[in-house]
Amino acid sequence: MKRSGTALWICATLLMLGLSIWAWRAASTPVPAPPDTRLLDAAGERDLRALERRAEGLEKTIALSRPTGTYILIDTGRNLLTLYEGGREALKAICSTGSGRALSDPARKRLWVFDTPRGEFLIRNKYPEPVWIKPDWAFLEMGEPIPTKLAERLAPAELGAYAMDLGDGYLIHGTLYQRALGLSITHGCVRLGDQDLEKVYGTIRIGTPVYIF
Repeated sequence: MKRSGTALWICATLLMLGLSIWAWRAASTPVPAPPDTRLLDAAGERDLRALERRAEGLEKTIALSRPTGTYILIDTGRNLLTLYEGGREALKAICSTGSGRALSDPARKRLWVFDTPRGEFLIRNKYPEPVWIKPDWAFLEMGEPIPTKLAERLAPAELGAYAMDLGDGYLIHGTLYQRALGLSITHGCVRLGDQDLEKVYGTIRIGTPVYIF
């Protein structure tokens, strides 16, 4: 019994000693001071000013690289054609662009993808009252035999009153399907309504830049 009491007293003493040491350490440990909000505000202002300077620099870069004079901008995502004169917007027109569909000709191992090309182009030529010479895919698409005579390929009214050549067979032209403007349904050309087509045709010249994205 005496040994048990002594052991209990030792354990209690050690426990009290441990608690005292823990309390002393806790009391002597420095509590971190709250952040100085003035310093944080100053850092935030510096970052904001740096971002503003960077934005101003980017705006100047964009302004310097923006085309001047007369040019055409075509947004294939929104099917929107914008004509600029003197660097200012002169016309905003709904158009139709490539459908992105594919057509294959297994017999001759050919494949066409009907996309409107993206990039920078120039108006290479202008055609009043254009006549479309229908390519092979136009007949294959309709399930018709490919003709052997040129006369069977001619479609005088298909392209509308005017056409502007972008190269590689791509045109900006009119359409018989005015109600479908705004849809991505073409074989790669850009279609415009009659009034918008006349405005664009009368404004641009051979060599006018066209930017398609």
